Amino acid sequence: MGQDSSGNPKRPPRKGVCALDLGAARVGVAITDELGMMAHPRGALAAKPRPALLAALKELVEEEQIGRIIVGFPLDMRGTEGEAARRARELAQAIADATACDVELFDERLTTVQAQRALTASGLKGKKARARIDEASAVAILQAWLDAGGTKRGGRSR
Repeated sequence: MGQDSSGNPKRPPRKGVCALDLGAARVGVAITDELGMMAHPRGALAAKPRPALLAALKELVEEEQIGRIIVGFPLDMRGTEGEAARRARELAQAIADATACDVELFDERLTTVQAQRALTASGLKGKKARARIDEASAVAILQAWLDAGGTKRGGRSR
């Protein structure tokens, strides 16, 4: 693998993309496949305490070689920002600072509805579906971002 100019082992470049569905209790997680074409669920993390969430995300970034994090941005149905959007923007900045990743806010309107429909279609209902809704929502966010040409976009959007 070689060494950098300081003599430290070089790390492979970060290339994966992760999406987060922010909730009050849990944060749903999804990551792209190796080709960057499909979103896959990775469970949920406890949303609190925030330092533990940020540490878990930093660990995920290192383990999965994540270079970009997509954060679901809860706009209202008119497309305007409310209190939830302000909190998401604030947490996105904290995630960017903690992980050194590019972080992008992405409109998450209707992704929970889409995730609920997908879970119902797969036969999950009731408690089992509620336990998986966060990661299913993260998958919906990431897949929508990918389908919108997300991997072709560049730049840092914090």
